[in-house]
Amino acid sequence: MLPDLQVGWTGPSVRPMHAPHDHPVDRSAAADPSVAVAAVAKGWEADEDAPLLLGALEVEGVRAVPAMWDDPSVDWSAFDLVVIRSTWDYAQRPREFVDWARRVEEVTRLTNPAAVVEWNVDKHYLGQLAAAGVHAVPTTYLEPGAAPEEVERAVRGAGEIVVKPTISAGSKDTTRHAADDLGAAAANASALLRAGRPVMVQPYLASVDRDGETGMVFFDGELSHAFCKGQLLHSGAAPTEGLFAPERIAARVPDRDELALAASVLEAATRLLGIGPLLYARVDAIRDSEGRPTLLELELVEPSFFLDTDDGAATRAARAIAAAARAARAGRIAN
Repeated sequence: MLPDLQVGWTGPSVRPMHAPHDHPVDRSAAADPSVAVAAVAKGWEADEDAPLLLGALEVEGVRAVPAMWDDPSVDWSAFDLVVIRSTWDYAQRPREFVDWARRVEEVTRLTNPAAVVEWNVDKHYLGQLAAAGVHAVPTTYLEPGAAPEEVERAVRGAGEIVVKPTISAGSKDTTRHAADDLGAAAANASALLRAGRPVMVQPYLASVDRDGETGMVFFDGELSHAFCKGQLLHSGAAPTEGLFAPERIAARVPDRDELALAASVLEAATRLLGIGPLLYARVDAIRDSEGRPTLLELELVEPSFFLDTDDGAATRAARAIAAAARAARAGRIAN
């Protein structure tokens, strides 16, 4: 469940880069489907996927434009499909973001759906997936109001650890702590809890320093491509002040056991959610101390696809979105 309060700055109200709702919308079956690519201004400016995706959608015959999710003037009903992309400030106002997703879904098709958004923005989902049999990074959760001794127990005994809020994006407010620096870990966790933010404590898996993470991107349940993400966190370093931490990305071919993990993750998630294949999903895996691939995150809301790591990735993404937009358009015309 999301906390009742909103945290952090709310940012400026930003006009869409284009105003597609300023013109009449052609609802004929012959017209190209229209897609809003939901973003936030700072995220859109930094989104390296954006030009590749818009270009590929144009080739597929889709009229796609960026629209800022927090702009109250956007008429979401003017679009056949709304695709959530670089809405990377959602963690600073999660309740507002989920409420927005629900409102959009009342007037048009949203992908991924609002129920998926609400479940996936809060990393308590990792505990649910672990309970469903997924091999995930062991996680201890702390809720606001936790006693100091509970916080101390959570940060002790696991060696080097990571402390982060359960609602976060881009490694913001996430810290790595050495085994002999647990006082700082407890202090960081306590500060988040005082702000009303649930906290998760995880062991730091050192394989990431050598091998990085493996991110596997799926469209309509099918693997599109994979990439390697280099080490992000450094022991004792302050949390990133930016919208997201700088990342080092390279192409990667996933191993069979990583693909098997991803399949188990997607099967468990769709079963828990009671939903079919998702339009897009990203499974981030890391190897544990025994060398087993382990779920670090399942990204179903606004993951970077890193389309530039594979020559065909933008086309595959665009074709999946185009098919969903045409299906949504046909359904709206039929109704």
